Amino acid sequence: MKKNLLKSCLAIVLLSTIVSCKKKTEVTTIIPVTPGVVTPLISLPVGWKLNTTLSAGFPSGIQVYAYDSIFAGTQTKAFCVAFDSRNTAIEFKPVMNTAGKTPTAFATDEAATNTVYACINGGFFGSGQSFSLVKYNNVVSAANIKALTRSFNGSNTSYFPTRAAFGVSSTGAPSVGWIYNVGTGNDLIYSYPAPSPNLINTAPQPVPTATFPTGGTIWNTVSAIGGSPMLIRNNTINITDNEELIVIDNASARARSAIGYNANGIIVLLAVEGGNPPYNGINLANLAAMMNALSCTDAINLDGGGSTSMVVAGNRTVPSDGSERSVVSAVVIKRKS
Repeated sequence: MKKNLLKSCLAIVLLSTIVSCKKKTEVTTIIPVTPGVVTPLISLPVGWKLNTTLSAGFPSGIQVYAYDSIFAGTQTKAFCVAFDSRNTAIEFKPVMNTAGKTPTAFATDEAATNTVYACINGGFFGSGQSFSLVKYNNVVSAANIKALTRSFNGSNTSYFPTRAAFGVSSTGAPSVGWIYNVGTGNDLIYSYPAPSPNLINTAPQPVPTATFPTGGTIWNTVSAIGGSPMLIRNNTINITDNEELIVIDNASARARSAIGYNANGIIVLLAVEGGNPPYNGINLANLAAMMNALSCTDAINLDGGGSTSMVVAGNRTVPSDGSERSVVSAVVIKRKS
């Protein structure tokens, strides 16, 4: 009886020891969690970085990038917004106000109806009117300037330039072109494969029509913004400032704005700071080079200098010339209703 009791006790102790040992040798495997890697919508050159702070809360299909480094031998600061034109939840909306508003004010007003992701200044203006195309939902608020005066043979002479514009179709597909609002009104817009070959100190070319310049077709866009000059066409840098009769501070360093797209239909908005040492800006050729480096196959110049301003998620990113100027037109990127 005692022996059986002793054996039972020994068995219990042994079992407890085994269980205890097993508990001590159990290993918990912790699987490391890798943070999600965000793939840029566009090819980012050296120096450009995804800015997750400004784009916090943005939906997929729109991103913000920042640059603060040496570009073309100069300290340069720039911001870029890229979004997928095929994303039906994101709207490209050109806006205009002849009294003038800052891009911040344009963005604030548009935010009253839906979330605004970004806003950049638009085309050229003066004396309370836009000299560049503004079109939204098939309504043309302003045309690219249809006639301007230049000296020829000692006399003031009218010229009829085909200036650059950027637009999107009903499906969101982007395009650029040298355009002209043909006829007495502004609703019929033709796009041409090359600009009308106007040049200073030469006789003006005829008024553009459906047949001149050759190869013109109706430009099927529902929303568009004008600028000048063309920077990139068909993946080739092609600055047509002479033909567009807009040789204005193009070789000087200043703040710059541009819009374009890449081969995948990703729309790119770019603002380069200027007039705020050490960020003095870049010239037009370097602006085209920067847009091309950001994968753009087609791009146009927008108004620059003191007009340059980009607002992202309510934050001003480019304080060009130290303050934000009121402009007549802007491009708003917002959530579609």
